[in-house]
Amino acid sequence: MLDFELLRAFVAVADYGGFHRAAERLNLTQSTISQQIKRLEAETRRPLFRRTTRSVALTDEGEMLLGDARRLLQLEEAARERLSAPRLSGTVRLGVVEEVAGGSLPSALGRFAALHPRVKLEVQIGVSAELIEQLGAGRLDLVFAKRPLGTSKGRLVWREPLVWAAADTFDLVPGVSVPLALYRERSVSRDAALSALRDSELAWEIVYTSPSLTGVRAAAVAGLAITPLPLSAITAGLRVLGIAEGLPTLPDLEFALYEKTRPDKAAVALAAALLALAQGPMRPTI
Repeated sequence: MLDFELLRAFVAVADYGGFHRAAERLNLTQSTISQQIKRLEAETRRPLFRRTTRSVALTDEGEMLLGDARRLLQLEEAARERLSAPRLSGTVRLGVVEEVAGGSLPSALGRFAALHPRVKLEVQIGVSAELIEQLGAGRLDLVFAKRPLGTSKGRLVWREPLVWAAADTFDLVPGVSVPLALYRERSVSRDAALSALRDSELAWEIVYTSPSLTGVRAAAVAGLAITPLPLSAITAGLRVLGIAEGLPTLPDLEFALYEKTRPDKAAVALAAALLALAQGPMRPTI
């Protein structure tokens, strides 16, 4: 059985290109890392690195071991998380806007469910204002929604641009009212778009409304209208319009978590898991 500490040192040297940087990363001395690699090579009876005075490179045997080492360390980490996670139970009622539900939320909920199999999740998709109202009324435990403009309630998870989206083949005709596809009333995106247009000199009209992101985006893809979307919601067949086309700039969207006054432990744990989405290298693609 290969020692996980030795494998951890091996992967660090491979990832960081040398013993010194690997030692810094693992908070160990360089000699300790060197000894661990020698022990691993003795156990595997294979040379794992080619060493010169200037560089360290994997041998063919090292390349073959690297993938297995990563998988073993991932399994160990997952096992540690499952064993160290508190044993929670109960039901968490989560409200989310469609922009979040269609992104990386499913994978985050899947990881949470694996760690806390005794917690039942009830997920409701809706518009920000309605979900926040249901939270206040006690019908939801946690809400992941767009934060209304000008407010600071909730815990900010991420911020991203709100942009005008139109079909690749769509052209704005000078002198003709700009056709809009918008969410129905009480939408953060709708309010931001209308506020920006009212401060401009453009003529516009609402030609299509929908209660969902899928609906307004479909209208834009079909070339019926332009619509305000989070930048991450731009998909094939759509392009971003802006100042060059005479459209006003839109404010950024803020996605935030809202919790009830006295959340139980399961809701607190789920909130922490969702806040971790902000630590990813990029925002979820919607």
